[in-house]
Amino acid sequence: MKTTVKIFLIALMCMTFLKQESAQAQQDPQYTQYMYNPLVINPAYAGNRGRTSIMLLHRSQWVGLDGAPRTQNLSVHSPIGLGKVGLGFSLVNDALGPARETNFNADFSYTIETGVEGKLSFGLKGTLNLLDLDFSRTNPFNMNDPLLQNIDNKLSPNVGVGLFYHDDRFYAGLSAPALLQTDHFDRSGANSASSFIAEERIHYYGLAGYVFDLGVNTKFKPSTLVKMTAGAPLSVDVNANFLFYDKLTLGASYRWSAALSGLVGFQISDALLVGFAYDRESTDLGNATYNDGTYEVFIRFELFKEYNRMVTPRFF
Repeated sequence: MKTTVKIFLIALMCMTFLKQESAQAQQDPQYTQYMYNPLVINPAYAGNRGRTSIMLLHRSQWVGLDGAPRTQNLSVHSPIGLGKVGLGFSLVNDALGPARETNFNADFSYTIETGVEGKLSFGLKGTLNLLDLDFSRTNPFNMNDPLLQNIDNKLSPNVGVGLFYHDDRFYAGLSAPALLQTDHFDRSGANSASSFIAEERIHYYGLAGYVFDLGVNTKFKPSTLVKMTAGAPLSVDVNANFLFYDKLTLGASYRWSAALSGLVGFQISDALLVGFAYDRESTDLGNATYNDGTYEVFIRFELFKEYNRMVTPRFF
């Protein structure tokens, strides 16, 4: 049964991405250390750690470049009752140039057992997105330009779905955290047909990983994240992380034709994990003198009940 579920998820992931259009721009916030909290992209992960998990992350991208992306994320999720239901909440603040976005997300998951160790979770996400766009932050030559239309805290709802499967070593997931397309800057009044300068498109995510024991005190986890958006290039992250003595994590990540990253994490106690990542662009942007790379730091705190304190930390 476990093998059947794994094959199904991988096949479904491949079919989903092959059906999507090619693209030209990234919209959703980028995360290098997504593997420590997949809840930000997949609602089915809510409660899957088996305990209350609280995570705070900050990301500064392309440091030194004016208007570069900056992201803060706070997330909380936990299993409820017997563990079949998971609930989560996350707050994402994302700044890029003249735009400021704040997302309030509520996540729900339901888990079924697919074998002795396998579990398959179905997830739903509800989102309220608050968008503020002020072109005066860009020091424009002419603020009266009709194309420079500010947006003052526009509120828009959205919904998302996800699947997440895992056993004691393998995990895989598919998700679309925002299914509704939101259009900005309607120019239909100036043309016979409606047109929009900006569109928030659907993002599709697929992730998978496997944990190998390389010895008594060493674990190795290769993993991947695939992101697909109509209007943006296919994004593929390939990661390799090593866990030593259930305390120290060292790893590297390659974002296809985009960036190379180094990752480090330390399990300070059963409850507390901290991590840091540094990205260096592999494009021409990485060679720019004004770009000092990308920094990402997180802290994760977990609450335990007496009967479920972990002997060793789960590596996903």
